[in-house]
Amino acid sequence: MSSHTKIKRTTVSKIAARKGGEPIVCLTAYTAPMARLLDDHTDLLLVGDSVAMVLHGMDSTIGVTLEHMIMHGQAVMRGAKKALVVIDMPFGSYEESPQVAFRNASRLMQKTGCTAVKFEGGKRMAQTIRYLTERGVPVMGHIGLMPQLVHVKGGYRVVGRHSAEWAAIEADAEAVEQAGAFAVVLEGIAEPLAEKITKFLTIPTIGIGASAQCDGQILVTDDLLGLSEHTPSFVKKYADLSQQIDRAGEAYAKDVRARHFPGPDHVYGMKLVRNTKAS
Repeated sequence: MSSHTKIKRTTVSKIAARKGGEPIVCLTAYTAPMARLLDDHTDLLLVGDSVAMVLHGMDSTIGVTLEHMIMHGQAVMRGAKKALVVIDMPFGSYEESPQVAFRNASRLMQKTGCTAVKFEGGKRMAQTIRYLTERGVPVMGHIGLMPQLVHVKGGYRVVGRHSAEWAAIEADAEAVEQAGAFAVVLEGIAEPLAEKITKFLTIPTIGIGASAQCDGQILVTDDLLGLSEHTPSFVKKYADLSQQIDRAGEAYAKDVRARHFPGPDHVYGMKLVRNTKAS
């Protein structure tokens, strides 16, 4: 019997059971090395469509494709052994019909080995959430500020700051839960409303620019590491790696131009050939 204990990956049911308990720690990951580094510290890793802007330099999430998400999902699954891995369904891959959404979601799961998918929308996507969950695809919902609707909404606007908006957002939250989602992301929602939604839902809420009372929190990892060019106001920076990378690149360039690198310790010398013949 092997002395090595196989690490068990966090399941959807374990995340759902965390409602009202210890906060759920979530971060984004797009590569195997980052997933490996974050795996011990997180309960859930999201392969977010934010990869469009973070790694591919796009202006929004709209341009990312299913192929992008499969490629990055495969990388994250190679690096993460413990955390539940959820993959965003990109714009255009699920809106047409529940059948199209199922086809693309099942492809994501088959190609990557991920456990669940996430997509945006409340009441308008409830039928699709139900269709997928009834067919074995766990779904994480996403309501409030929805980046894939940036062109329709005219920008990234926080919602729920006016009480007249509350009823529609609450209805979205209820629809996602009733359709069978195991959790829901609350993005860019005014704090009092996010807290209220968290209290009346029976599934975990994952906040991003929402409330500390949510059942979990998620951030774009590059934002908290100080690697993003523009950082949202709701982000707390835990490091400033951009300055460290800039300084390291500058120091390297100076050494190369001054011929200080490579030095004697960074080059390969000749191997001595021993003469084995008897004299």
